[in-house]
Amino acid sequence: QVQLVESGGGLVQDGGSLRLSCAASGRFFVANTMGWYRQAPGDQREYVANITRGGGTNYADSVKGRFTISRDNTKNTVYLQMDSLKLEDTAVYYCNADLIMVPTAPPEERRYWGQGTQVTVSS
Repeated sequence: QVQLVESGGGLVQDGGSLRLSCAASGRFFVANTMGWYRQAPGDQREYVANITRGGGTNYADSVKGRFTISRDNTKNTVYLQMDSLKLEDTAVYYCNADLIMVPTAPPEERRYWGQGTQVTVSS
C-alpha cells in the first residue's frame, strides 16, 4: 500500500512563512515527478509547483518568487517552502507523486495523492 503523508500546514500571518513536507512510503520502485496543488473553498484544485527526480522545477505564476519546491530522493520526500504568504494562498494543499511501480519498458507509473493539509493566512 502506497501512502503520501503531508505535514506542516497551519495558521500564519500575512507575510509569514510555512514549510510543507510530503513523504511517500510503501511498495514502489522509485518516485518520479513530485508536486503540489491547492484548493481554496469554492474553487477548483490548482497547480502550484512540481519537481522532477533530477531536480528540475516548475511553478505557477501566482507563487513564482515566493515558493520554493525541493526534494530528498533518499527519503522520497518533497518540500514546499512558502514565503511572503498572502491571504489568497489560503487553501488545502495536496502533494502528488508519480511513482514507478515496476521498472519495465515502458515503466508502470501511477499518480498518488496525499490527504491534504490546511494552510490559512490571516491578516
